[in-house]
Formats: sequence, structure tokens, C-alpha cells
Amino acid sequence: MIEPSKSKLSIKRQCELVSISRSSFYHTASGESPLNLLLMRLIDEQFMETPYYGSRQMARHLRRAGHCVSRKRVRRLMRKIGLWPIYQKPRTSIRHPQHKVYPYLLRGLDINRANQVWSTDITYIPMKKGFLYLVAIIDWYSRKVLSWRLSNSMDVSFCLEALKEAITLYGKPDIFNTDQGSQFTSFEFTNTLKEAGIRISMDGKGCWVDNVFIERLWRSLKYECIYLHVFETGSEVRRGINKWMQHYNGDRPHSSLDGATPDEVYSNSIWGHDPIWTKAA
Repeated sequence: MIEPSKSKLSIKRQCELVSISRSSFYHTASGESPLNLLLMRLIDEQFMETPYYGSRQMARHLRRAGHCVSRKRVRRLMRKIGLWPIYQKPRTSIRHPQHKVYPYLLRGLDINRANQVWSTDITYIPMKKGFLYLVAIIDWYSRKVLSWRLSNSMDVSFCLEALKEAITLYGKPDIFNTDQGSQFTSFEFTNTLKEAGIRISMDGKGCWVDNVFIERLWRSLKYECIYLHVFETGSEVRRGINKWMQHYNGDRPHSSLDGATPDEVYSNSIWGHDPIWTKAA
């Protein structure tokens, strides 16, 4: 909003008009320290095992592991990567007080075909010298990942990109389920769903189990890919996740799918037969 070279107004006056201090305009945000990045990775790994740990218990866990950290520091880092204990708040982001929240539509629903229900979520992806956020859209019936995007911020734009790609490639579901994070309650996201004629469903506050299938996806991705590597760049992360997603959809058998892959179950539900490449193999 502030244009130092183009505007006839001074920077001081422009800052006054948009109600920010001049020091805020000149401030350059610094990244997290190597120690904080390590702590964030350790917090994320432990949270996958104990999603009920709040900042107090997580700080105790880190101190027992030899890291001298305060609860205040742990709380800030947990918020930074979007982790909230399941008994308090949703895991991804804080609900925006001015955004409309929609009722949960999946309780007791018989989900018996592909494209009946899709869901989405955001998770934190650690790197050697930083971190990214990952959003994915999954088909509940087949567990197939329909689209995904990486971002260095939790802005709604990368969530919208994933949504639009999934609709373009696979049509549209009857119901789309999310948590109450501000990205998914935003006008841009909900309006895109409404314009496509998709019914909106949202988890209850703190009820991560309402979106359990994508929580399981995150667990598998992190233990089978992310935690096994130390990705240094965003390009490496993207290649690693892309390779794992292809394996997950096309090659990895699921016990909950009677040993079939998500691609096989999705294709059989939509077309009434297994994919051609499966039969050829």
C-alpha cells in the first residue's frame, strides 16, 4: 500500500494514513533461528504421537529431551506451525470471528462412492533451514489425494489453487468438509464451493476426528517421507512429496480398502472397472 518512489506523499505521511508506524514499514522480518527450526521439527514429530499435548506438556517433553525451553517459547512455535491440542482448538489455524461457520454434515452419513465427500486440511512441513505449509484435498471414499499445494504462508490462495485444480480434474463432490480454519471459512473459499453447487461441511471445534482420513494421510506422509529426509529447498520438498503422493495413490495398498490402492478404488467407483494401467500390469 505504501509506494516510496511513486507517491507525492512522504513515507511518514503514508504510514500515518494506513495506521502503521514508520518503523514497521522499514522492518525486515528475520527467519527462525536454527535452534527454533529444530524445536519446531521435534514438536511436530511429538505432536503426531500425542496430539493432546498443549504447550505446557510439550515444553516438559522437550526439557526431558535436553532442550532448555520455556512454555512461552513452545506456545509461540506451536502457533507458528499451526498445532493446537485437540481438546482446545482446531489444529490448523484460528477461526476468524467474522467468518460464517457451517454445520458438520457427515455424522451418520453412509459414504459409499467416490466424489460423494471431499475434505481438506493444512499441515506443517519442516526443512533443514525453514518450513513450508502443505494443503491437500482427499476423496473420503477412496482415500485418493486429488490435489495438493505447498506455500510459505497460510494464506488462502494456495488452498484455492488446490481446490480449483481438484474440481477441474475430477469434477465436484456433493459435500466438501474442512475444519474451521480462517482459510476455509473465508469468503473466497466458501464462495468457490457455493458457485460450484457443493454443500459445505465443517468439523466441530477441536474435533479433529471429524476429518480423520486426512489426519491419517498426514501421519503416513510424515513418517514415510518427511521425517526420513532432510529437505533443504522448496524444490526438494515438492519433488519428494510428489513422488510419495504418486506412490500413495497408485502403488500403496490400504488395509481399509481391502488391499486396493486409492487409484483403483476411485476408478472402480467412477467408471465401474479398474484403471487400464492396472490391468496391463
